[in-house]
Amino acid sequence: MVDLPAFERLLKRDRKITLSGLVILCGLAWLYIAMGAGLNMSVWEMTSFTLFPHHYTTPPMPDMVGTGMDMMPMAPAAWMAGTWILMVAMWWVMMVAMMTPSATPAILLYAHAYRHAVAQGRLSDRVAPTGAFAAGYLLVWLAFSLAAVALQWLLEHVGIVSAMTMGSQSRWLSAAVLIAAGMYQFSPLKNVCLSHCRAPASFLTRFWRPGALGALRMGILHGVYCVGCCWMLMALLFVGGIMNLVWIVVLAGLVLIEKLLPLGKWIGHAVGIILILWGVATLLI
Repeated sequence: MVDLPAFERLLKRDRKITLSGLVILCGLAWLYIAMGAGLNMSVWEMTSFTLFPHHYTTPPMPDMVGTGMDMMPMAPAAWMAGTWILMVAMWWVMMVAMMTPSATPAILLYAHAYRHAVAQGRLSDRVAPTGAFAAGYLLVWLAFSLAAVALQWLLEHVGIVSAMTMGSQSRWLSAAVLIAAGMYQFSPLKNVCLSHCRAPASFLTRFWRPGALGALRMGILHGVYCVGCCWMLMALLFVGGIMNLVWIVVLAGLVLIEKLLPLGKWIGHAVGIILILWGVATLLI
């Protein structure tokens, strides 16, 4: 048997290479968040276990400005370009950390399907553009992050999200997001998007396109379905605190359960009921 060249043997191990790359990417993203996402704020101080974050009181912010009156926090409008960039980076890296594990099966399956097509002679390019597929997926979450940062600024500007904890200071905001997220768990749009996320083989068969541009297109489409499935769950970060590790870990785990476990859809429905009841309790407590 003729020994394959080193490059060919490397291609044979693309599944391990892809999986290793995704694990490293996800690990670095979690490390970045745990270290404070470059915001010069301790993520541990912004992490709490309270069920009703709008009751959570924080110490005065260190960057208060005195005007001869009571000390007042700097206006959110003082965000500079660097602040916007850091906030977008924080949200995007957080989405990478939370969403990459649930997207890994689709990315690995794409790499396998591409290699299978090459082996059958249906594709001439022997290198699977798996990176393009993953990049398309993550670009959609970048777009989501840009929208989330704009909403964060607005909510801080009107004073219903804390600039210190990055969480809700309003009973009405907390209740509205909790109830809306709970109801969305039962919505037809959620079910359609979740069905695509839970069946990556069917997704690839239906939307397959060859080449790097085709991989990028499929990654973007898969990301759109993923955002459609999970955007209201991500909105819950405005309730518990955007940098609250407890909420981040719980939401990441829920996304993983919904997409990968056989009973994930029904567990998601149970969570929807809990969120609705939680929102009602928030209004009453």
